Amino acid sequence: MRRRPAYLTNAQAAAVYDRIGRWQDTQAFYESPAVEEMVRSGDFEQARSVVEVGCGTGALAERLLSRHLPEDATYLGLDVSSHMVSLAGDRVRPWTDRARIVGVDGHSPWPIEDHSCDRVVATYVLDLLSPEAIATFFAESARVLRTDGMVAVTSLSPADRGAAHLLSEAWMRLFSVDPRLTAGCRPLVLADHLPAGWHTIHRDTFRAYGLRSSVLIASHS
Repeated sequence: MRRRPAYLTNAQAAAVYDRIGRWQDTQAFYESPAVEEMVRSGDFEQARSVVEVGCGTGALAERLLSRHLPEDATYLGLDVSSHMVSLAGDRVRPWTDRARIVGVDGHSPWPIEDHSCDRVVATYVLDLLSPEAIATFFAESARVLRTDGMVAVTSLSPADRGAAHLLSEAWMRLFSVDPRLTAGCRPLVLADHLPAGWHTIHRDTFRAYGLRSSVLIASHS
């Protein structure tokens, strides 16, 4: 019988990212191409209210608030790591009249009303969640999004050939030994986890420094 993969619990994930802290921003060398495409394709210039799940250090929040969102748009960042909540809070301080960072437990519904936002964002977050938690992410997204809203996500993605494939396989071997060795992340095919009732608006893949990433923009009908 094939052993079921292990995933970090919310408490373990919080502990890992409490330790990582600002070092998370050093991952930009391979994350940037996918994040750039997500921002370009997510039409954030038309967004009125954004929720970011797993906001980390607040790097994306700062970028959206300073360069992409309308001046009256609101932003809510959620994270299970208290250290990340603190770092992101510092980052969005210039926009405290319309930006909030909130700590969550990873189990409870997101602290936002039904059908009250038009973008849900997650960058390199779904690839550390279990399939059940990913399903919950999309269920909560469907609950909070307005009818014209969209989910915009990026994640690590498996590669099927060359050096990127070897690196992807090595990554999965480490993850299977102990997910903490990869900060809980593993290559993930986002499209395989998109539930029924969701419509893909945009998909793309990128390769940087031997790591493959994917972008998915989707709406709920």
